Amino acid sequence: MPKTLMPQPCILVIFGAAGDLSWRKLLPAVYNLNVDGLLPPNFAVVGFGLSVEGKIEGDPDEYLRQRARDGIERFSRQPLDESHWADFSRALFFVEGSFGDAGAYQRLKARLEAVDGQFGIPGARVYYLAIPPGLVPVCVEQLKAAGMVHDPAERTAFTRVIVEKPIGHDLESARRVNASVAVAFAESQTYRIDHYLGKETVQNLMVLRFANSIFEPLWNGKYIDHVQITVAEEEGLAQWDPETGEMTASRIGYYEGVGALRDMVQNHMLQVLCMTAMEPPYSLEPDMVRDAKAGVLHCLRPMTEEDVPQNVVRAQYIDGDEHGRPVPSYRYEVRKYFEDFVKKPIPPESINSTTETFVALKLFVDNWRWAGVPFYLRTGKRLPKRASEVAIQFKEVPHVLFNRSPDVPIEPDVLSIRVQPEEGMALRIASKLPGARVRIYPVRMDFSYSSSFGGTTPEAYERLLLDVMAGDATLFMRRDAVETAWAFVMPILNYWEKHRVRYLPEYRAGTWGPLEADRLIEADGRHWRTL
Repeated sequence: MPKTLMPQPCILVIFGAAGDLSWRKLLPAVYNLNVDGLLPPNFAVVGFGLSVEGKIEGDPDEYLRQRARDGIERFSRQPLDESHWADFSRALFFVEGSFGDAGAYQRLKARLEAVDGQFGIPGARVYYLAIPPGLVPVCVEQLKAAGMVHDPAERTAFTRVIVEKPIGHDLESARRVNASVAVAFAESQTYRIDHYLGKETVQNLMVLRFANSIFEPLWNGKYIDHVQITVAEEEGLAQWDPETGEMTASRIGYYEGVGALRDMVQNHMLQVLCMTAMEPPYSLEPDMVRDAKAGVLHCLRPMTEEDVPQNVVRAQYIDGDEHGRPVPSYRYEVRKYFEDFVKKPIPPESINSTTETFVALKLFVDNWRWAGVPFYLRTGKRLPKRASEVAIQFKEVPHVLFNRSPDVPIEPDVLSIRVQPEEGMALRIASKLPGARVRIYPVRMDFSYSSSFGGTTPEAYERLLLDVMAGDATLFMRRDAVETAWAFVMPILNYWEKHRVRYLPEYRAGTWGPLEADRLIEADGRHWRTL
């Protein structure tokens, strides 16, 4: 995490450039970096793949430019400006081809060399694999066979590869994905991206802890009662036209059979937990920071078969209400997805789906700092609002001098770190209400990124793309960390596979989850925070 990011001249090659991730996130992110003047002067984007409509009619470069412009107009944090667009679009190119076609890679190689000459780029490449996991080995093998991967010792004509989640479906498949990437790319060239780690508030966790002497001395089990990490999502797995009642978009094709534990806990939430619980690194060198984060994963208490039903709750949303609008159950969405959206027979295992859309768990980090401190994690779809936070609840004072009444204790101090949607943090402390009597009331000391620094906070992908161009791997997952995270969740997945059920606990869409999740934390005399 260097003090000043210095992106190096390169070509960003997006595999799957016509796809949804590129359209919604990557191309708008690169445009924003261009507007902010953060891209190197010798820079270009070359997309590779097939169009979403099939065979491209006309100029492939113009196809990508139109696709990029549409994505920028819809999703960019900065409005499209014609002068910036003209500068940006002249460096946008597209090579049409399938991921297993060796000839297409030779055409891509030739186009990259031509772009090198046009923009004065020294042969440096950043390959972004915005493609389904099953295509990653094919793409990597073709890149290697075409001679498009430079030696890792090369500093000017470097080659780096960005790999998107999911990295595997379980521990064994994660190992296979990592091994397939390692066929062509050294670990030092590999950047496994988790966009959550690019969010300003998550990055600020390290600054908050290690640059402020008032927090780090208290950041341990002597003063902290427990930690809550919540990632709440308002949307479900399908979007519906309110007038026709037809499904207009869906992630069920990806999500069914994956579920909340694999989709959110194994990567995003465990990585945020690592940033929260890690020991101070020796320095800010990328591997020093990543060593500290990996250390947390190694200290997670393994779950036995007896632990899983006691410490993990899974559930699925049923029909409910979302801001006054009725929404259907997940099972209904699965059925309609296959019947009407993709028009394919519903797989037998999905007829009565038991894919969890909500999961809550209690876990422990068994080391000196966190011994005995529970970490409560919860995430779900179709919850009342989109909100993510890390909440550090401190212990109550050892002797209460200002008790409001014998039955009403003073609320403990809480430091809440808001990851989204409004990034910032708040410290809740006890204060005296004005007046002659001593009355205690909780107050908040609040910090907001937008209020303090103005403007719009850069999107996570902007920071992460810049880091790859600069060769800074601090915020990216190392192979050992990915596999250790999978090793932690495997006993849970194995337990669910062994003890199959016909129905999961349910929660109404638009509520905060099942009663079982409340009981999980209330059994310890605690409660979930209201967001």
